[in-house]
Amino acid sequence: MARIFVFGGGGHARVVMDVISSRAEHEIVGIVDSFRAKGTEVAGHPILGSEDDVEELSAAHGVQMGIVAVGDNWERFEVTRAIEGRLPGFGWVRAIHARAWVAASSEIGAGSVVMAGAVVNPGCEIGPACIVNTASSLDHDGTMGRFSSLAPGAHVGGGVRIGEFSSICLGASVIHSVEVGAHAVVGAGATVLEDVPERVVAYGSPARVVRSRGEGEPYL
Repeated sequence: MARIFVFGGGGHARVVMDVISSRAEHEIVGIVDSFRAKGTEVAGHPILGSEDDVEELSAAHGVQMGIVAVGDNWERFEVTRAIEGRLPGFGWVRAIHARAWVAASSEIGAGSVVMAGAVVNPGCEIGPACIVNTASSLDHDGTMGRFSSLAPGAHVGGGVRIGEFSSICLGASVIHSVEVGAHAVVGAGATVLEDVPERVVAYGSPARVVRSRGEGEPYL
């Protein structure tokens, strides 16, 4: 059983820790969070310190692996980059809920999370640090670029390609063989019937591009 740190202590982190607890694969040593007081607890796990303390914490606890439990794609990237800068060689674990379905022929990248009720069908490739959220689905031969996400209840047809850092938001649907470009956001409840360019926000049914979007622009 791998001993790990969880980076982040918000609501998304509580869900990630529940995913981890559903399987006896990882032991959560504690939480690293720069915005919560050291010594307090989240979901029964202690806040050990901030990102600035991570080298000391890694040495003190003998922990060389973890997971970034931050819901926003760009913020998750920034935390990952900061930790890797401080601890070269630090490893990232996957977290797959015991009640998720992941086909044996699909690949889940390091640091990615697949939550309860989610379905990942055959032939899918999910990159590093992605989120397949509660009761969402990625159908056969779909791909998700690094740091991309499916929100709760989002459903994606077969052969869909989701670019890096992109988000398919709550309850959105994407028909088969569509491509969603990098850094794009598909709004809640949208129905995507055609390709979505990179760096845009699209929503509606059918979905339409409503404006451009900068890299790292908040969407949660």
